[in-house]
Amino acid sequence: MINTILINDEENSLSSLEILLSSHCPNVRIIDKCRSVQDGFMSITNKHPDLIFLDIEMPVLSGFDLLEQIKHYPLSVIFTTAFHQYAIKAIRYSALDYLLKPVDPKELVLAVQRFVTQGYKPKSDQFQFLIDKLSQKDHTNKKIAIPNLEGFKLISVDDIISCSADDNYTHIILKNRTKIVASRTLKEVQSLLYDYPSFIRVHHSFLINLNEVNQYIRGEGGYVIMNDGSHINVSRNKKEALLKYLMK
Repeated sequence: MINTILINDEENSLSSLEILLSSHCPNVRIIDKCRSVQDGFMSITNKHPDLIFLDIEMPVLSGFDLLEQIKHYPLSVIFTTAFHQYAIKAIRYSALDYLLKPVDPKELVLAVQRFVTQGYKPKSDQFQFLIDKLSQKDHTNKKIAIPNLEGFKLISVDDIISCSADDNYTHIILKNRTKIVASRTLKEVQSLLYDYPSFIRVHHSFLINLNEVNQYIRGEGGYVIMNDGSHINVSRNKKEALLKYLMK
């Protein structure tokens, strides 16, 4: 069983999440529910959960304030939030998990499955990476954290050649010809790279770095030859957008 603490200042949100977990995640056992950062910290230190569901927006102290206090504790965090787009982006960049309110049962199940399959506790420097992102200490840093089965890997976005879908995983090919298997869908990896206009989706299974395109070969959709020699198909409905970018 996964021992879990829910931390949210809204009673309705706590009750809703408890019902969803009970209905869809039988392997999760809720050992406490807290309505403040202070209570959450005391519960974590006393009960030692495997996983916490942590609301971002709470009065007085936020979920990120609690994160500062627990970053050295061996536990995993799934953030819950109704807004705060910048925070969501920072969480993505840090390879941590989050759920948007109202929580979708399918997304909840997927987040819990990721916790189970990854089988590791985030490292303190992973939490620190998030804290630094939020405080804009590394606003010029073009690195993102890619979650994998062992933990996570920091990579420069400029080193990425292409990304390909493999069910709930994504294969990321780098310039040095290494491949990273990310425990995220291609859609989620694409959201990580949203702020970098050189990355576009050319096929439902492929995302490419335009700076690494060597040649475009015409056809119904055609295909691109990347700098590493790989051939990547282009969907017919993505062809026009690709050519528009390449002709700039």
